[in-house]
Amino acid sequence: MHKGFLKTAAIIGALCVALGAFAAHTLKESISAHALEIFETAVRYQFYHVFALLAVGIVYKKFPGKMLFWSGRLFIAGMILFSGSLYVLTAIKAAGTQGYNWVGAITPLGGLCFILGWIFLFLGCKKNN
Repeated sequence: MHKGFLKTAAIIGALCVALGAFAAHTLKESISAHALEIFETAVRYQFYHVFALLAVGIVYKKFPGKMLFWSGRLFIAGMILFSGSLYVLTAIKAAGTQGYNWVGAITPLGGLCFILGWIFLFLGCKKNN
């Protein structure tokens, strides 16, 4: 087991629940439907990848190696880049600030990290490395 990934997943999972509750009870009253949709997408993908990180932490016991280690790191990076950029974009839209939509260009980099994380998870389970 990779205890660091399991601990990180637990903390980020708790954060996801808090952010989801914040969106449902506070944000929906104060931002546009479009901005709320962006925020909810960030929470949803972050939560999906909490479970992926948990899987990596558990599977690591059977298949320890670089591929699974990088899979976990890529899932964490993806959460920061993908969800983080969407949280920032939501804040920009909520504030009505113009000219910062370029922040959304960071989101695909997080998506790429997610994709690579899943590929590395597959490769890490395929063989011992």
